[in-house]
Amino acid sequence: MPAELPMSEVTNESSSVAAPGRPSKPLGFRKNGKQWHPPKKAFRPAAGLKSYEKRTQERALLAQVKAKEKEMKEEKEQERKDKIAAIKEKRARKEEKERYEEMAAKMHRKRVERLKRKEKRNKLINS
Repeated sequence: MPAELPMSEVTNESSSVAAPGRPSKPLGFRKNGKQWHPPKKAFRPAAGLKSYEKRTQERALLAQVKAKEKEMKEEKEQERKDKIAAIKEKRARKEEKERYEEMAAKMHRKRVERLKRKEKRNKLINS
């Protein structure tokens, strides 16, 4: 305490300084008994505080992100389908090769070659 001020003035100054975040005048006791909690403020919703330009910018950015995600998903799906198609083609070639080898074991080589050519012509006509 400063020595040059009288005691009554010092007590008035210290009581007039309120704690930060609290009102200077006490509001009385709370009903629930929890006096240590700070007093609540009125609910002020933040909706509608953004400007229209800001909202449209955010929507455009979100649409751009979604378009990029969709493009990436489609790309990934296309890669997967390509892999599946390649595997199916490989299996079909393998099965056909095994079938021709089996036929070659039973028949003469030249006859198998003739049948291959005939089947290829039929495939071209039918497809």
